[in-house]
Amino acid sequence: MTIINRIALILNIIGGLNWGLIGLFQFDLVAWICGGQDSIFARIIYSIVGLAAIWCISLLFRDNHIVKE
Repeated sequence: MTIINRIALILNIIGGLNWGLIGLFQFDLVAWICGGQDSIFARIIYSIVGLAAIWCISLLFRDNHIVKE
């Protein structure tokens, strides 16, 4: 697994945990850390997590074979 795949996976886990907090407790951790959903920093984080999700979609269609010698 390449480093970019690992970073994308970590960002998706963070996004998933944030959505879990929103769904269960109505608490947006990213907005709380960044000073609200409308702050530029929060919007950047949301955008990066969204791009990571798009990257992870491509992982579903890749052909990854492990070669043993």
